[in-house]
Amino acid sequence: MIKVILSFLVLIAFSANSLAASWRINYPRPMSENDRRADYPLKLLALALEETGVNFKLVASDRIMPQSKALKRLMDNREVNVVWSMTDEQREEQLLPIRIPIYKGLIGWRIFLIRKDMDSRFKYIQSFEHLLKLYPIQGSDWPDTKILQANGFDVLTANEHDALFTMLGNAQGDFFPRSVVEIFEEIKTYNPDNEFEIEPKLGLRYPAAMYYFVNKNSVPLAKLIETGLEKAIKSGKFDELFYEEHQADFDQANMNKRTFHQLQNTYLPIKTPLHRKELWFENKQPTLIIDTDGAGP
Repeated sequence: MIKVILSFLVLIAFSANSLAASWRINYPRPMSENDRRADYPLKLLALALEETGVNFKLVASDRIMPQSKALKRLMDNREVNVVWSMTDEQREEQLLPIRIPIYKGLIGWRIFLIRKDMDSRFKYIQSFEHLLKLYPIQGSDWPDTKILQANGFDVLTANEHDALFTMLGNAQGDFFPRSVVEIFEEIKTYNPDNEFEIEPKLGLRYPAAMYYFVNKNSVPLAKLIETGLEKAIKSGKFDELFYEEHQADFDQANMNKRTFHQLQNTYLPIKTPLHRKELWFENKQPTLIIDTDGAGP
């Protein structure tokens, strides 16, 4: 009986120490002051950590880091200890994923940023085969690039995020597929000369997930974030934050007035929790999705 009591007291002491410990979470500094892509992931990460009750501090890296460099630093356990990124098999081999899609899969719902002088060209696209004749622009190290290539697109790439908008403006590519949770903020940020617009009737859709990743050896941190996210899901706070941040995007995207072409994603890891319906965006609008050569999630 004494041993049981002692074990219980040790467990209480351990839990108290865990809560008292201060977690310093280093994340990649955004590319510029106007780069708002980190806003929602940081809000969700803070919510998850708050749900666990631990003391924590979110700290930007001293240096600006493109995604490729941030992932490499994370792999080497230097400068950052958490990065959010779209998953694929290679990233899950190199890093430790927290398999809860922070954008509820909407990172794979893509609509097109185009130059205004391309508007008439897109009006005459009647099939997926017509779309394949155009050149999309993507980041050179993005999983999306491999997905588009595997589905028949000739993809033009650049290493830096900002350079992709320069490419589009210089007609080095025909369209820039962006997720519905990215494109509206980006067109405000990267369209000072009003040369871009959002194509109104087309889209691509493929199963995809953006996760928080940590170093392979950072199992306690991964467990902490996962526990907090699961608590936020159960309490409804996850969805509350998600829709607070992105409902306006869904409304602007006019998804029920678009034709989405469904693509295959053969790079989606087998452990992706597609069976957990509560983790994924449920499109309640009557949206037309055309299967492309049998593609599907």
